[in-house]
Amino acid sequence: MNRTFPAIFYCAIALTASLGAAAKPQQMQAQTGPVLPSYATLARQVTSAPLIIDARIRKADRLKAEESPGLAPGMTRFLVEADVSALIRGTQAMASRITYTADVPLNAKGKPPKLAKQRVLLFARTVPGRPAMVQLTGLQSQMNWLPELDAQVRAITRDALAADAPPAITGVGNAFHVPGSLPGEGETQVFLQTASGAPVSLQILRRPGETTRWSVSLGDIVDESAGAPRANTFLWYRLACGLPRTLPAEAVESDDAQNAAKAREDYQFVLRSLGQCA
Repeated sequence: MNRTFPAIFYCAIALTASLGAAAKPQQMQAQTGPVLPSYATLARQVTSAPLIIDARIRKADRLKAEESPGLAPGMTRFLVEADVSALIRGTQAMASRITYTADVPLNAKGKPPKLAKQRVLLFARTVPGRPAMVQLTGLQSQMNWLPELDAQVRAITRDALAADAPPAITGVGNAFHVPGSLPGEGETQVFLQTASGAPVSLQILRRPGETTRWSVSLGDIVDESAGAPRANTFLWYRLACGLPRTLPAEAVESDDAQNAAKAREDYQFVLRSLGQCA
């Protein structure tokens, strides 16, 4: 049977192809319990998706190779029709039934999964002029629904949309180290650049006989008592996934080589404390 797809469908295919070229199969769930994507993965999905949809797949038609340009090895592409159960993120009116294309991994036997009737979380954007069609925003943008996953996504969404949410880090403005009066004593301050222009700064304190500690301040007032963010929080995500891996040379404000070296050392201490952006 020949099928005719609207022009916007091929636009959706082009977007999916560009994102799917580097796709990797999703991690399988362990038999001992659900294995959720990392906090950083979910936070990245939440911050990049204007729409987060709780939906149940009504039907899924597997597309032919000629209808799936740029498909990554080990993946297959579906045209999916799903019923919307809830809109977790999004302000505009949403159709009760939507369509989209999705690249999903083949199983161990090279067979496509059965998507019909599955409950999923979708990270998507609208298609102009097509209220009943959405485009997934990137890799892992269709996830099988789990209560633990739903709770985590909703919590991250609340944190990301809060009025006092930490802004995205875009770079380092300037950094300097001031030595103290005692050997080994000193303080480094690093002022960050943000997407919103809101001030964010880091303070690293060294005192003889004490463990080096650091804090982050959100606002114009430096608050050394604020402390470092807990792992797997939204502020942690902004720093761990937004800070450059090295302190830019042009950001270090010091004519003293030793003080400049201390500033770089303290910056690396912060990165090690944060850990990897998984």
